[in-house]
Amino acid sequence: MENKKAIKVIDKILKDLDKTGVNADVLIDDIKELRTYALEEQIPLVVKVLRLTYEHIEENDAFLIPMLDDEPIEEDGSVEASTDESPVESLKYLISLIRNLNNKANIADLKEYRDLLNN
Repeated sequence: MENKKAIKVIDKILKDLDKTGVNADVLIDDIKELRTYALEEQIPLVVKVLRLTYEHIEENDAFLIPMLDDEPIEEDGSVEASTDESPVESLKYLISLIRNLNNKANIADLKEYRDLLNN
């Protein structure tokens, strides 16, 4: 994202995740704030992923989506997720993807997270 305030929110979210893990109350507010910047910049994929993320956290009081695997697409078209990493690391990765949307791999990973969150 280009917005400096959005980058500060991303940094705050990542720092908070390192300190306290998934603290749903604070985390949901921060994700909603970050989503407003994505709305301003008109980035529909990020807007949707952030909405699905905070809804998922509200519903589960945790982030239950595992870290994406390096080889995400299986022969049957399904997305394989790795269970080696903690959900906190997965959420940190998802949020850090938003920092650099010029990277095509980041966009692809955001789409995978969107699909996992939709299911």
